Amino acid sequence: MNLMLLFPEDFVSDTRARVEGRRLQEIRRIGRDELRIGVVNGRVGTAKVVNGELEVHLDADPPPPLPLTLVLALPRPKVLNRVIASATSMGIKRIFLINAWRVEKSYWKSPKLEHLREPAILGLEQARDTVMPQIELRRFFRPFVEDELPSLAANTLALVAHPTAADACPRDVQQPVTLAIGPEGGFIAEEIASLERIGFRPVSIGARILRVETAVAALVGRLL
Repeated sequence: MNLMLLFPEDFVSDTRARVEGRRLQEIRRIGRDELRIGVVNGRVGTAKVVNGELEVHLDADPPPPLPLTLVLALPRPKVLNRVIASATSMGIKRIFLINAWRVEKSYWKSPKLEHLREPAILGLEQARDTVMPQIELRRFFRPFVEDELPSLAANTLALVAHPTAADACPRDVQQPVTLAIGPEGGFIAEEIASLERIGFRPVSIGARILRVETAVAALVGRLL
C-alpha cells in the first residue's frame, strides 16, 4: 500500500481520522508513526498515528488523470479485478464495460460486477491517487455504439485495438483518446465495422494475442 485512502466517514474531526479492518492491519504491519494518506476524491498528504487515531495533514493534489476513456469488452470474472485495479492505477478515470459477441453471457452474472469499488481502491492506493474512476456497464453492444459512443468519443482520437489491423498503434499521442479493447482475440468483424462507422480506427500492437490485462497496459503505455 503506497497510500492509505481515507473516506469522509473515517473522520472524527476536521483533522483526525479513525480506521479499522485492512487499513488498521496495514498500520500495524508497517509499524511507522507517519504514513502517506489521501482523502477520496480529494488531496493527499501525511498522517501521524496519535493515540490510535490519524492526525491528518493534506498538502498536495493527486496526480493528474490520464486523458483516456477506456471502452472494454467485459473480461472474464477472474481477471476483472486485476484489470480494474491496473487501469485505475494508470490514471484512467472513465471505464465502460461493454458486451461483445465473444463475451460469455455468464460473465454478466458475476457478483464481481457489484464490487468494482474494491479493486479501484487498490489501484488508487498503488498509484498514490485519490480520484475514483467512473465505471459504467453496458450490456447491449449496438445501442451503446450507435447512440452513446459517438458523443463520448467526440473531439478525441478514437481507436479500437484489433490484432489484424493494418495500422500500428500510434505512440506518445498528444490529445485525448477513446480506446476500445475487445475480448481476447478481438472484436468480430461486424463489431469492428460498427466502430469504424462512427470514426474509430483499428490499430494493432503486433500479431501476438495478449491477455486483456496485458493488452490494456501495453496499449495505454504506448499511447500516453
